Amino acid sequence: MTEMPAVGAFAIIPSNDLMAAIPFWERLGFERAGGSDDYVIMSGWSCELHLTQAGQGEWRVPEAHNPFGVFIRTPDVAAIAARVDDLVIRPGGVLRHREWGLYEVGIAGPDGLLVRVGWPSALMA
Repeated sequence: MTEMPAVGAFAIIPSNDLMAAIPFWERLGFERAGGSDDYVIMSGWSCELHLTQAGQGEWRVPEAHNPFGVFIRTPDVAAIAARVDDLVIRPGGVLRHREWGLYEVGIAGPDGLLVRVGWPSALMA
């Protein structure tokens, strides 16, 4: 039986070194689901990410400041945070309930990418 693809909008994340970025996403719990040498589709936590090799020009990630960020919405926030505790942005990114109503953690990703993982506080058990 063929699994139905996820529905929604998914981030396309440029990486200066795509092959070095893949292990980061695997550590977060994603698995490679397809793609090619310079475009990788990852899936996990009921969502999907698309990674692309940054080249010269518009996709190149600046060394001094990465303007990109990704938010992963999942009730498994604590499980993901535990997988990458050494990458949690401290002090501000530690896992906690935020004033904007999310139970959330901030993680330092490849090329300085901000990865936020959260779920509505009101839905946390």
